[in-house]
Amino acid sequence: MIYPADTQRSTADQTRLLLVEDDRETADMLAELFVSEGYDVDVAFDGHRGLHLGLGRRHQVMVIDRMLPGLDGLDLVKRLRRVGVTTRILVLTALGELGDRVTGLDSGADDYLVKPFEVDELLARVRALHRRDLADAEVLPLGDGDGGQLDLRRHEVCLADGSRVELSLREFGLLHALADGPKRVHDRSHLRERVFPDTSAESIVDTYVYYLRRKLGRDVVRTVRGRGYQMGTL
Repeated sequence: MIYPADTQRSTADQTRLLLVEDDRETADMLAELFVSEGYDVDVAFDGHRGLHLGLGRRHQVMVIDRMLPGLDGLDLVKRLRRVGVTTRILVLTALGELGDRVTGLDSGADDYLVKPFEVDELLARVRALHRRDLADAEVLPLGDGDGGQLDLRRHEVCLADGSRVELSLREFGLLHALADGPKRVHDRSHLRERVFPDTSAESIVDTYVYYLRRKLGRDVVRTVRGRGYQMGTL
């Protein structure tokens, strides 16, 4: 379920937020609240759907309930972190003991808020997470010269003209792997193991090279015949 932002009251610069909450009344209330603050909100009512949305779309902030059906909230956070999702995450929970808070933060969450909570505090914490996301931006040069940079936190390519191109998680992972060693020729087996560990088919590398070229131009990835792929130019 997607709640588009109220463009009349956009205080969050159209930031995309993922809300994972199994209580539908609470989820509807929180979604409407975030939308009124200017967020584009994706809503999942269980952990597995939350994982699907978290991997399939880029979000700047996630708000995740701890007690979820199908996949516990902390297990969801761990799985997202395991595959390289760096989005700022706030965990909501009724478990407020010190040990519970420590466990939540150690799982990979950036903040932890105990229910019941004050709405103003929740919104302030989400705003703070978004500010941290913006302040901690890291970039990696792409290719030779001033062709562009890879934004490591927002999973975007920043082009020389100032425009940005959003990447899926796997597109980002592949481009990151190539940009990490721009002079190296990466064989398909290495790229498959690093970026696509959940599949044994090396052809998936070729598929995502095609996706990157479609978004960024044919020269962004160089084919070295008989050896593999290398970082190209924008």
